[in-house]
Amino acid sequence: MLTGLPMKIVTSSEMREIDRVTSEKFGLPSLTLMENAGSAVAEFALITYPAAKTFAVICGKGNNGGDGFVVTRKLRHAGREVRVLLLGDAKELKGDAAANYQALLKESKSPPLRKRRAKGGAPSRSSASRLQIFPGLKAAGVASVFQSDVLIDAILGTGFRPPVSGVYAEAIAKINAASAPVISVDIPSGADADLMGNQTGAVSRSNAVVTFTAPRPAHVFGNLSMGPTIIVPIGSPDEAIQSSLNLNLTAPADVAVLLKARPRDSNKGMYGHVLVVGGSVGKAGAAAMAGFSALRAGAGLVTVATPGSVLATVAGFHPELMTEPLAETEIGSISLSAMGTLHELAAYKSVAAIGPGITRHEETANVVRVFLNSERLTIVLDADGLNAYEKRPKELTGHGRTLVLTPHPGEMARLTGLSTQAIQRDRINVARSFAKEHEVILVLKGDRTIVADPSGETWVNPTGNPGMATGGTGDILTGIVAGMIAQNPARVFQAVLSAVYLHGLAGDIARETTGERSLVATDLVRALPEAFRRTRVEAVEKWVKIAG
Repeated sequence: MLTGLPMKIVTSSEMREIDRVTSEKFGLPSLTLMENAGSAVAEFALITYPAAKTFAVICGKGNNGGDGFVVTRKLRHAGREVRVLLLGDAKELKGDAAANYQALLKESKSPPLRKRRAKGGAPSRSSASRLQIFPGLKAAGVASVFQSDVLIDAILGTGFRPPVSGVYAEAIAKINAASAPVISVDIPSGADADLMGNQTGAVSRSNAVVTFTAPRPAHVFGNLSMGPTIIVPIGSPDEAIQSSLNLNLTAPADVAVLLKARPRDSNKGMYGHVLVVGGSVGKAGAAAMAGFSALRAGAGLVTVATPGSVLATVAGFHPELMTEPLAETEIGSISLSAMGTLHELAAYKSVAAIGPGITRHEETANVVRVFLNSERLTIVLDADGLNAYEKRPKELTGHGRTLVLTPHPGEMARLTGLSTQAIQRDRINVARSFAKEHEVILVLKGDRTIVADPSGETWVNPTGNPGMATGGTGDILTGIVAGMIAQNPARVFQAVLSAVYLHGLAGDIARETTGERSLVATDLVRALPEAFRRTRVEAVEKWVKIAG
């Protein structure tokens, strides 16, 4: 359980209620909310595309269009040429959208302020940043709108329910045919904000989404954009943000609290001792990667217990790792004869990670089960350690102890008896139910990794990318999880959340230099220090980002 307030994922109807409560109960006018929203979009647009000279804002008749009118004013204040396409009759605008349209018309009658002030400090006027308003798709010269340097899609927001038709569908088709990058206001127009899967019908393409207050399901699970989705606070107090989904998004601030500077009188004993039980002939690298990842995550000490015949290989990867030889089976995996050694090794460790590279040999699977039944320390179970409980999941319980499971969908299928496809169709409920029933912390890996605790509290991880679909990244995660737990034994769930977030962020950072296709697991280890740095920086920023 985290001590801070989480970023809740809300439905579109709950978002409307949040806006209403913010205005009616907490006294923040809806016009102010719209001003803050449009200002945030304009700020993001200017930061992301600083060289752009012309912006086009395509506006619908509702509040999303009202946000677009605010965006237009702010871009014009910044000295940019803006072309506004209004998809409808201005007389049909209502409420805050109408008010902002009138404010835009009023400003357009006088030239905008230059950035540079005239002598004496008073702003001077210039007509350098022109404003063009096009009343509909058939207006003369409207083609220039879609030839602008950046398009801003402010047609339809998260309150819309598909399908889209008529002039809005025509405008979306023109956006999708244009070559300029697209920033979506709130959500790509035509998308269903409550849909967790792929969108259908006419939906605007998007290079980035800027949404407000809290994410909706499609922002997290909908693959709406080729780039990031930015979540911006616009004034709603925490008390107003309520959700029935019992689903939270991990944010940098949730992680950074565990990344504070260490005291000068630190010693390695203060940061835990991780025991990694793993490896076998041909799979020594899995244990070594898990062990070194725990060190890179900040653990004070790491011991890798591995079959004697591969010990030299494991030790050769990283001299910082301590190693212990274990008795082995005829295939070079861990033998039941090693149990005495394992009990001795576990006696003074902070956390144990068992499973990377151990094989599915039946005797070795029995080692896993005996170890879990007899040891009370916190255990992270992964890979073939999880497969040891295939067809016997009732034996897998965290009752009276802390047990963390990190399955991918295939391993989850073997634990539950469901198909992998069934797991993927209902990832949240599968993870939440299993965590509650077995009293474990469950990390269901994949696109938007799910983390659930025994109470059913469930979090979604916003970092990571397809390049991480490569051998060994799971072993890296196991090590980071164990390393974070070792340093934070009193905050295990937060340590697990943080490890998952940092693991995905390290993958995103590695992608920046390797690309997705060439990314390999150890790239994540090298990127982890930068992931720590960025998390600390982003924790104090006002925006939260979901990786695209």
